[in-house]
Parts: sequence; C-alpha cells; structure tokens
Amino acid sequence: MNNGAMKEIELVIITGMSGAGKTVAMHSFEDLGFFCVDNLPPSLMPKFLELMKDAGNKMNKVALVMDMRGREFFDLLVKALDELSDSTWVTPVILFLDADDSVLVRRYKETRRSHPLSPAGLPSEGIHQERLLLDELKGRAQLIYNTSMMKPKELREKILTEFSANKQATFYVNVMSFGFKHGIPIDADLVFDVRFLPNPHYIDHMRPKTGLDVEVSSYVLKWNETQKFLTKVTDLLSFMLPHYKREGKSQLVIAIGCTGGQHRSVALTEYIGHYFQDDYHTRISHRDIKKRKEKTV
Repeated sequence: MNNGAMKEIELVIITGMSGAGKTVAMHSFEDLGFFCVDNLPPSLMPKFLELMKDAGNKMNKVALVMDMRGREFFDLLVKALDELSDSTWVTPVILFLDADDSVLVRRYKETRRSHPLSPAGLPSEGIHQERLLLDELKGRAQLIYNTSMMKPKELREKILTEFSANKQATFYVNVMSFGFKHGIPIDADLVFDVRFLPNPHYIDHMRPKTGLDVEVSSYVLKWNETQKFLTKVTDLLSFMLPHYKREGKSQLVIAIGCTGGQHRSVALTEYIGHYFQDDYHTRISHRDIKKRKEKTV
C-alpha cells in the first residue's frame, strides 16, 4: 500500500449558455461516477477541491456546474482556475455548452421560464447579456458543444463517449423481488406479477422459508406455468434490454412481485437475474424478504 501516492483529481467545469443543456450534462456525469455539484459559487471551488483532495482516492472525479450570473462570478472563476494551473493533483477541463440564439429563445418559450439575467424582460435580452459575459470563458474552454441540433439523448451520448474511461456507458439491470401487500416499488421500470403461480406459503414446512432456499425455489420452478412464464419473460427482456441500453438509460429496474415478497418473487428474481448476468451488469435484490408477518386465518 502506497500511502504517499494520490490519484489525480479529474475536474470538469460545466458552464455555458443557460438553456444549452447543463442539467442533462450533469446527470450524464453522475452516470459516469463523477461527484457532481450544481451551482457551486466559484469562490468556494478551491476550498471544495481541497476537501476532495483530503478524501484521497474515494472521490477523484468531480463535475461542477457553474452559472455565470454576473461579472464578479466570472472573475472569481478565472482566478480559481489560474490558481489551479500550477497544481499537480487536479486536471481542470472546461466544457462549454452553447446553442444558437433562436434555439435558446424557443427553449425558454417552451418551458415558460424567464432568463436568469433578464427575469422581467425578453429572453433575447438575457441571452445577449450572457453571451457577452461568457465570451472570454468560452475562449478558455477545452471542449465546446453546440446543442442546437442535439436531443438530450445525443448530448448524453456525446459526453459518455468523451469522458467514459472505456468509451462505453455502463448499463445496469436491477432485478428485485417485492410483495404487493407492501406496495409496488416506486422506482420500478417494469413490473411482473407472479401471484398466479402456485404458492409455497400454503405448505406448512415451506412457509417459514424463502425463495432463496433450494426446496422453495425448486417447488416454484417445477410447474409448467412457471416454465412457460420464464420462457416468455426472458424472451421479452432479451428483446427489450438492448433497446433500453441503446436509448441511453443507465439502469433498468425490473420488479417481480408476489403477495408477500417471500417465496415466488424471490425464486424468480434469482432465476431472471442470473439468466442475464453474463450479458449485463446485473444486480439482484429482495426488498421485502425480511418483512415476514405471519397471519392467522
């Protein structure tokens, strides 16, 4: 273990015209594992980076969104960047997001938002002020993306391609079991109801067990309707997952539900999760497996 060595911090400063896609950019960097901060005042940047430095290798990729709301912000940012220029432990990259004035005006009209530099005036007035303010910073940027003709998905893909270590976005498939009596998971993208399958709960010696036990999983999987369901659902997911990945999703949550989240959903979640683990980064979880509540009839 080398205590004296510290990995260099990768710093990306996301700035540019309001309405050009800074929020989409920040979410893209979050998906790449960057520690992201929105609207950090430039005066706090040196202190913030010192804290990141003290954290060692735990936080070595940082993305900061900087909105220039006044000349003083710009001057403070330039000063902070100049102070970092001699540092050996941080590599700053400025990503400047731009768009044509007509596109920015249209985006403000579509969202019915006012421009931050012209809250009571026309969006075009604020855009003009901001462009003058940011002109010098744009000249210092290492990367300039014009998003006029980009959809959010295309901006995301461009960032993932540019900044991903392996030049390929990571797509996670999360397969989870749950019990309907505890509520459907709010973060589920796809929900499959398996309450139509034979229920081990009604077999006395299986009731205290879960779908992680071989006896229970064997019971759940032995039925003809179970095998038909697994054939159909794995075929469906084999078709859908590549399309979700191509669409730019960073993760997909597949929820398998039975009544209590103890037996059937657990066994099938294990089966489906392991079925796809060779082709995707797969995570298996069981939300309600410890929420057993015996009920007397």
